[in-house]
Amino acid sequence: MNLGVDTELTLLAAGSIFLLALGLGVWKYRQMATSETHLAHPYVDIAHRSALMYSFATLLVAVFVELSAWPTWVNLAAAAVLVVFFVGAIASYILHGALRDTTNQFAHPTRGLGLAMAALIVGEIGGFAVLLTGFVKGSFLT
Repeated sequence: MNLGVDTELTLLAAGSIFLLALGLGVWKYRQMATSETHLAHPYVDIAHRSALMYSFATLLVAVFVELSAWPTWVNLAAAAVLVVFFVGAIASYILHGALRDTTNQFAHPTRGLGLAMAALIVGEIGGFAVLLTGFVKGSFLT
């Protein structure tokens, strides 16, 4: 199979995030096994589930990277923006789970949370829109 380097790197990111999700599952299990309520901290649970979902989202991104008509650097940049925000979200959940400092990060937002959320929205939607338009261009407009 002859995949582009942009697709290969996006697939590597998907696999890495999935491996992280599996490790987070061990952490979640350990908390469930040792807790009086048999529940993990909410953000440990969120980190685990998010990593699972983001790993498959990244796999979907890889398909659009491969099928996009844009140059490799455009596809790689768009995918990288998505992956950075996916991993950043997971990292913030891991941090809250490790610190056990909140069960809802929006209840008492830290400075910059609103700006970070705005950047996430623009980055994720914009990054995927680039790949989707590249797919449409290559599949329907050529």
